[in-house]
Amino acid sequence: MNQARVHIVDDDPDIRDGLAWLFDSRGFQSASWNGGQDFLAAARALQGDWGEAVVLMDMRMAPLSGTVTFQLLKALGCPWPVLFLTGHGDVGSAVAAVKQGAWDFLEKPFQDNELVDRVQQALAAATAAQHDDEETRRLRQSLASLSPREREVLDELIRGHYNKNIADHLGITARTVEFHRANIFEKMGVDSAVELAHKIGRLQPLG
Repeated sequence: MNQARVHIVDDDPDIRDGLAWLFDSRGFQSASWNGGQDFLAAARALQGDWGEAVVLMDMRMAPLSGTVTFQLLKALGCPWPVLFLTGHGDVGSAVAAVKQGAWDFLEKPFQDNELVDRVQQALAAATAAQHDDEETRRLRQSLASLSPREREVLDELIRGHYNKNIADHLGITARTVEFHRANIFEKMGVDSAVELAHKIGRLQPLG
């Protein structure tokens, strides 16, 4: 399941087959599910190893509606964007779902190209968010690897202080500051104090 890029969740086999054909023909990987229960069971089996994917989900399904399936998927911590496919009578429910974190909805009948475009946009956003999360996680790990003295020097660096000022403030030599500064830059993966400040700014408040 974590290989698939587009998950189609619909209890109508004709719609499932049609959507699977559409996305397969456009070069996407797809997986089809005949309802919320099977889809959620497969999602739980991933145990957080989500990969990158988008969910196309019908609003009206039984026994689990699209709305309930979405809420249960969110409760699993799944980051996949959910795009609802809705009939005219379900627009209000779809709008409410978007307010609760769904990516978007499309009202039936929709154009194939529009649907594919929306899925591509959702996938691009999901990919960017995942990369941001990975970078943030890496930065936090790098920050945690700093020694107490390195952390003191880092705090001075991101305030724009020069080596001599840092040495005076911390009661150490300028050469020692340079040593710590080099270690900090290497651990944090930066080449300058300005770049360091930008990266640390992403982690505010500092953990």
